[in-house]
Amino acid sequence: MNGSYGSYALHETLEVHEIAAFKTVCLTKSKTMQALVSDPELKQIMQRDAEVSTRQLQELSGILSKSHEGG
Repeated sequence: MNGSYGSYALHETLEVHEIAAFKTVCLTKSKTMQALVSDPELKQIMQRDAEVSTRQLQELSGILSKSHEGG
């Protein structure tokens, strides 16, 4: 790999898709569970987790977009 996103092999692109799908499930669960949690500290942890997952999904989306452009 030469550092370009577009140089990913097919199996690597599929793995990124799998990670993105998993992170989407995690994000959905965190956001859903926040409504059910009464402890403010736990709610804050879940909010931070949702924010991190959102950023990670944006990064994964960028990787996938560039891999599709290059391949």
